[in-house]
Amino acid sequence: MATPKAGVASPEELSNFVAAAGDSLVVIDTRNPDAEAEPGDQKSFAVSGLPSQTHRPQAINLIWDRSSDSMPLPDLEKDTPIITHCGGGGRGQKAKEFLEKNGFTTVINGGGPKEAECWNEFGGK
Repeated sequence: MATPKAGVASPEELSNFVAAAGDSLVVIDTRNPDAEAEPGDQKSFAVSGLPSQTHRPQAINLIWDRSSDSMPLPDLEKDTPIITHCGGGGRGQKAKEFLEKNGFTTVINGGGPKEAECWNEFGGK
């Protein structure tokens, strides 16, 4: 396994986080479907598409905007257990930090489909 990007949780940390969160878990997918805005995301969509009602039902897509260094805030309780991710962890870490700055207290960076061992812990959620 390649060394994960800074801030990406270990598979063990993710496994424990998912188990503790149970049905309360929310996964925030920060990838951008616009290939012109984020061409690198296209490779990760081959592993797993964006969340929908039938695919990854505990996940929502809130795009990380590099130009503003921000994303839409989820309409969730501040203590909701959240895993952020992008393709490999860079924007997932920025999203984690952004959520924490906005009062969310239980957030972990899961990396993304490129981090296969981590992805196995939560990617189907």
